[in-house]
Amino acid sequence: QVQLVESGGGLVQAGGSLRLSCAASGRTFSSLTMGWFRQAPGKERVFVAAINRSGGTYSADSVKGRFTISRDNAKSMLYLHMDSLKPEDTAVYYCATDPRATIWTMTQGYDMDYWGKGILVTVSS
Repeated sequence: QVQLVESGGGLVQAGGSLRLSCAASGRTFSSLTMGWFRQAPGKERVFVAAINRSGGTYSADSVKGRFTISRDNAKSMLYLHMDSLKPEDTAVYYCATDPRATIWTMTQGYDMDYWGKGILVTVSS
C-alpha cells in the first residue's frame, strides 16, 4: 500500500509560479517511479511528468520547459515546480505511482494502483 497526499495548490496569476508537493508513505519511496497527472474541467486526466528511481525524468510536451518534476527520497516527497503558468494549466493535479510503473507506462496511460486525492490549481488570466 502507498498513501499519497498532495499539497501546494491554489490560485495564481498567469505567468506566475507554484510548487506542488506529494507526500508518500507506506512503501519504499526510492524504489518507485512517480508521476504527476492533471484533469482539467470537462476533460480526461492526462499525464504531466514522471521521474524514475534513478532520477530520470520526462514531461509532456504541453509543460516541457515550464514544469520540473523532482523527488527527495530521504523525505519521501515528490515535487512539481511550475513556472510560466497559463490559464490552460488550470486543473486538478494528482500524484500517482504503481510498483510496476515505468516512465513509459505513465506516458501511455496505463492505470496506476495508487493515486492521491488531487489538488486544484487555478491560473487566472
